[in-house]
Amino acid sequence: MADSTSAREWEARPVEQDLAAVGAWLTSTGTVDLAGDLTGRLLTGGKSNLTFEVTDGTSTWVLRRPPRGHVQATAHDMGREFTVMSALRDTDVPVPGMVAHCTDEDVLGAPFYLMERVDGTPYRTAAQLEPLGAERTRAITERMVDVLAALHHVDPASVGLAEFGRPEGFLERQVRRWTRQLEGSRNRDLPGADELAAALAAQVPTTDRAGIVHGDYRLDNLLVGPDDEVAAVVDWEMATLGDPLTDLALLLVYDRLARLDLGGQERSVSDASLAPGYPSAEEVQQRYAAAGHDLDDLRFHLGLGFFKLAVILEGIHYRHEQGQTTGDGFEGIGAATVPLMRAGLDALRSTS
Repeated sequence: MADSTSAREWEARPVEQDLAAVGAWLTSTGTVDLAGDLTGRLLTGGKSNLTFEVTDGTSTWVLRRPPRGHVQATAHDMGREFTVMSALRDTDVPVPGMVAHCTDEDVLGAPFYLMERVDGTPYRTAAQLEPLGAERTRAITERMVDVLAALHHVDPASVGLAEFGRPEGFLERQVRRWTRQLEGSRNRDLPGADELAAALAAQVPTTDRAGIVHGDYRLDNLLVGPDDEVAAVVDWEMATLGDPLTDLALLLVYDRLARLDLGGQERSVSDASLAPGYPSAEEVQQRYAAAGHDLDDLRFHLGLGFFKLAVILEGIHYRHEQGQTTGDGFEGIGAATVPLMRAGLDALRSTS
């Protein structure tokens, strides 16, 4: 970051100033031949990295950058997203085309990348799915599972991602990482948080499963085209190499949210699984396994999934309390943290 501009000044910069800086960088590097000045808008739905639709009047792209303000040391890695989507471009996993990655923090005060705009809908709610009918909803969600299974069949080395992560000890590191993330945003009492973190640390399973892990796989991180096919998988900020069952378990966790008491935040997180035609947890697991993946006891992975989601929401709550969020929909989100911790403990104690 330039010495002459403070972090607070970067946080206060208007979007127009940011887009002017992006346009100047694209022109100076010869990355894109712009037809005019960039204009843009913040896309709704993102509560972590900021996602903008930008245009020069002729072409349209999507720009991703970290949130302003409080940012965890290991989160919001723009290079990680750019690398994994670039690598997956020619696989059976649909991703947007990558255009440019800027690591020069003098431009925006943070790294960012630009990608092709993909036409598609990120279905988040039952209200969005219900007009489609049960048959189309079933088809879309089955394809969601199929794409996840396809991702986990990709050999990392074959797409240049052999060094993208360290599969050995992945689950143990995940518990440590999310425990540290929680402490980095913790400024209030969170009943059950320490108990869940300790229980996870004590129950880490031994596994040699390894593959490309998306890290936040769910229906509204997919862009579904008008043909009901998955046009692109997006939001790869937590991608790595590790145990693929963490993706499957987190998907199941998201599907359970609408049926949990999250302090009034059930629908603001996600309620797509309530739509007619949406498959049950058992059906999701069966379809994933039928694609050639072995399944075993998911209790640890479900507990970890609830813990991870609770920590993410607590980080968003912390940023909102500090006045460092951009957009709407953050009020009261912290009410979900403790119920998610309890759900994680329940998952670990489950007999099935």
